[in-house]
Amino acid sequence: MAPTLGFFPVVTLVVLSGFPAAVSSRRDVLELGDADFDYLATEHETMLVKFYAPWCGHCKKLAPEFEKAASRLKGSVQLAKVDCTTNSETCSRFGVSGYPTLRIFRYGKDSAPYDGPRTAEGIYETMRRQTGPDSMHLKTKDDLKAFVNNHDASIVGVFSGSDSPRLAEFLKAATLLREQFRFAHSTNLQLAEEHGANSECVLLFRPPRLANAFEDSIVIFRDYLTIGSLRRFIRDHIYGLCPHMTIENRDRLRVRDLLTAYYDLDYHHNIPGSNYWRNRVMKVASKYVGRGLTFSIANKKDFLLELEEDFGMGTSDGGELPFITIRTRLGHKYTMREEFTRDGASLQRFLEDYFAGRLKRYIKSEPIPEKNSGAVKVVVAESFDQVVNDPDKDVLIQFFSPLCPHCKKLEPVYGELAEMLRSDPKIVIAKMNALTNDVPLGYDVQGFPTIYFAPVGRKDEPVRYQGTRELKDFLRFLKREASHSLVLSGFKDEL
Repeated sequence: MAPTLGFFPVVTLVVLSGFPAAVSSRRDVLELGDADFDYLATEHETMLVKFYAPWCGHCKKLAPEFEKAASRLKGSVQLAKVDCTTNSETCSRFGVSGYPTLRIFRYGKDSAPYDGPRTAEGIYETMRRQTGPDSMHLKTKDDLKAFVNNHDASIVGVFSGSDSPRLAEFLKAATLLREQFRFAHSTNLQLAEEHGANSECVLLFRPPRLANAFEDSIVIFRDYLTIGSLRRFIRDHIYGLCPHMTIENRDRLRVRDLLTAYYDLDYHHNIPGSNYWRNRVMKVASKYVGRGLTFSIANKKDFLLELEEDFGMGTSDGGELPFITIRTRLGHKYTMREEFTRDGASLQRFLEDYFAGRLKRYIKSEPIPEKNSGAVKVVVAESFDQVVNDPDKDVLIQFFSPLCPHCKKLEPVYGELAEMLRSDPKIVIAKMNALTNDVPLGYDVQGFPTIYFAPVGRKDEPVRYQGTRELKDFLRFLKREASHSLVLSGFKDEL
């Protein structure tokens, strides 16, 4: 356990990862289990617990990122890990059903799920915000200048005095939102005057590197200040017309329909070059404000795997020119296949086609199998609607991964279930590889296997199967949920 530092609270990040720890990692990352979890957790003000299994591919991918974060946070934030395959009591107590699962604990009590990024930089930034004040106190113009000169946006409240009721509400909001945004406050009203405000207000400073001719770099909030109203103000204005999407903020941006231009963006070493393409996107984007589509730019190198897997784009597509994609909040995906032109004309044509409904959605899918005569029907993304959403049939669909040992263990039971119901013309037992096919909207697949039942008349409300993976329990579930009486073969009904 890391030593406690003076008067500063020690924040613990518990990381459950599948990678074997190196010598330095063993020193920087704690290993917790059933025997010592409660004892150690109560000693720390804040603890982020990540539950893992050694066989989990996502956990293995996450391991080096956590190790890097542990080294950077050493001395201020403690990282640790727990293996759920050998510490099942702790994992089941906190409702862990998939890996990796991350939750925040405060003094040993389960506080909230961890919704932050899972990269070394993202973990570092998120957990760093867990230390220090919720809102930085600024006294001078130099303090303000230094605070807002940051890679991220800044929210600064300016108030008439320390006893201002608006300041008290602002600080409450900062406490709740500190993990997402940077806050500071001042009781020097002169700090707001040079920005066009002569009374109490909140100033939102967008990152200096994103300054442009299409929008203001500073937005002023003068309305009645409550936690809710300030949250809405930040949500509606912090990103501006065309923000820089990163691995860390992508989930927050994707709550809306989003167009993204991917190119060789580098705001650390080449700000003018990075803004060259952004300005061309913004020139077109400014014509579509209020149409329900938001815009962003991103570093192509940071999202190569996603572009290949989610949009079928090769690494050489477009050369130095931006890739253009649209991903809606419903999960629909579109790509601009025409080459991006410097005058923005091709982007404008793409947008006109999008708003007119002329674009064909991109769907990641394996080929539809030529033969599908097995008891368990193989479904791919292209055939999902035809098979699973067949209005005349109940369908049990398993989303699986070929790498998952639980899926392999389920195969004989699932196959036996399918054979028993093979003579029933009104029900289909199916499976789909969720790694190589897009999972449709309405199906939440976070781990494997995940099983849903899509009954006749309720295709838009699939029922998640949460019972045991035993034959009798599957049958009991289907008898309860099916739209018809099951036709069974080779099974003695003892349910």
